Amino acid sequence: MLEYKYVSLWCKSIKYYFMQHVQGVERNQLKMYCLEQMAAPDSFVRVIDFFVDSIDLASFGFKHVTFKEEGRPPYHPAVLMKLYFYGYRYGIRSSRKLEREAGLNLEVRWLLCEQTPSARTICSFRKEYSEAFRNIFRKFVFLLKELGLVEGKTIAIDSFKVRAQNSLKNNYNQKKIDRQMEYIDGRINEFEDALDKADSQEDKAKLSQKIETQQTRKQKYESLQAALEETGKDQISTTDKDAQSVVLQRGITVVGYNVQASVDAKNKLITHFDTGGVNDTNALASVAIATKEVLQVEQMDVLADKGYHTGEQIRQCEQNGITTYVSPKEPASNDPDIFPITRFVYDAENNSYTCPAGEALTTNGTWLTHSSKGYKSAYKFQRYNTKKCKSCELQPQCTKSKTNGRNIDRSEFAADVEQNNKRVKENPEYYKQRQQLAEHPWGTIKRQR
Repeated sequence: MLEYKYVSLWCKSIKYYFMQHVQGVERNQLKMYCLEQMAAPDSFVRVIDFFVDSIDLASFGFKHVTFKEEGRPPYHPAVLMKLYFYGYRYGIRSSRKLEREAGLNLEVRWLLCEQTPSARTICSFRKEYSEAFRNIFRKFVFLLKELGLVEGKTIAIDSFKVRAQNSLKNNYNQKKIDRQMEYIDGRINEFEDALDKADSQEDKAKLSQKIETQQTRKQKYESLQAALEETGKDQISTTDKDAQSVVLQRGITVVGYNVQASVDAKNKLITHFDTGGVNDTNALASVAIATKEVLQVEQMDVLADKGYHTGEQIRQCEQNGITTYVSPKEPASNDPDIFPITRFVYDAENNSYTCPAGEALTTNGTWLTHSSKGYKSAYKFQRYNTKKCKSCELQPQCTKSKTNGRNIDRSEFAADVEQNNKRVKENPEYYKQRQQLAEHPWGTIKRQR
């Protein structure tokens, strides 16, 4: 009985010793392994490796695909391209962090065959081949289409705004520059007047120093003025050159980018992206046409919200084999007490409008020109009216003018807009896809990245 007791206690102590913690491997233990074992068979690095090795980098303008015998051997561009693709996939943007990944991450060591480019080499590569990167992304999208993951039949276009490193303080427009210049000139005049009245040399020296400081500030704004005129832009940012002042949400203004993107309906994959202007007004055609060229299709449909509803943009899409489904805008009215333009029915056969009183408004056929801020170029329109307005009983409900009748202006793009609006109204279920297509990738990116 006593022997059984000692044996039982010994077994319990051995069991306690081995089950106290999970045991690791001794650091000095020698092992034999190969790089191939570092990457799982279904790892995404294998997709990156296959894609980069399958394209002709020389055709995209990359140097050192073949190299000369003299001089220090360079890295093959495929190595740096694979490293950047890995960084894009897992949200690693810093060149120094990519350098660290190349030395420590097992998957990256497999991907690069344990080559470790420096942060400076990584950064210079991206800077030198920025346009080539964009073309390779387009190649990747076309590959997705060849594999059947992108259909290219229905495309949704939308935008979202992201902040830049540039602050509002370092963003300037003409109004801001003029205001600062006016303030500086006023301060200089004050100091000069005080200098004329100053008696002691000490006060004069201080005032002279203040004048020099203000003149230095003035030179800064003069250089900003020159840069603004040279670029022809409405604003300029000093930290992030490409960033612009944009409305983020609910009237909050920040310096950032208005990113445009198109999304394919089949698997909700992004097919094209661009950093456009501060709003969506003139972005529809450029994004749609670029997407069509990337996918190499003859015809496609584009879905977009009312922010893209511009006649000129809709016509450009139609001329390039792109059928638009853009949400119609409600007609603007300066006075809610008069008949809206929707009460005037256009007759295409007679090129006239019928007013609520049943009278025909006609045009003399003259094309007038109108331009306003926000349009790339002036657009033409015809004006429709009738002389019977002055004696009409409904005139007070039709116009506030006591001397002139009601004028209806019809844009040169009106027919294209009407066809677009008709398509949207006749296909409400088809247009409903827009929100779930366009918002899906942005939600994924913002949540996971």
